[in-house]
Amino acid sequence: MKRPTRYFRAGAGAVLTDQHGRVLIFERRDVPGAWQFPQGGLENDEDPIDAVLREVREETGISRTALVLLDRYPGLLAYELPRRAQSVKTGMGQVQYWFLFRVKKTATTDIRLPARSEFRAVARVSFSRAVGRAVRFKRPLYRELEKQFAKAVANISRNVPRKGRN
Repeated sequence: MKRPTRYFRAGAGAVLTDQHGRVLIFERRDVPGAWQFPQGGLENDEDPIDAVLREVREETGISRTALVLLDRYPGLLAYELPRRAQSVKTGMGQVQYWFLFRVKKTATTDIRLPARSEFRAVARVSFSRAVGRAVRFKRPLYRELEKQFAKAVANISRNVPRKGRN
């Protein structure tokens, strides 16, 4: 079947947080200075949670066993790519399911990005700093994620026991 010329690609994304309530953002390999959360397209008949776990593993090297699901955005969020970035593969942008995960301590201390990752660096920052570092066309979506997930992220460091944090 031929793809329509104008469409939004279905996808899923993850906000990853560490045990200190910081979020992990990743710098794109192909666009230095462009920071984002892991995300990607859904494959045919793929469940959104399976898609996001696959994308996190492929892009960051963090396995599903190192993640604790904390929340899910209650609806879909979309962003439109700048015209120059639109293609047959990407469409006009993405409409996405979003999830919030806490990364277990052992996984956050030793993130090794896969050789084929679309990312080249990782940073642990406040949610507001992550929004500020995002490319302009994604900032409204990231602000919405911050509104939804900020309280849960802020509570993480208070809810993880001091001894044996993971």
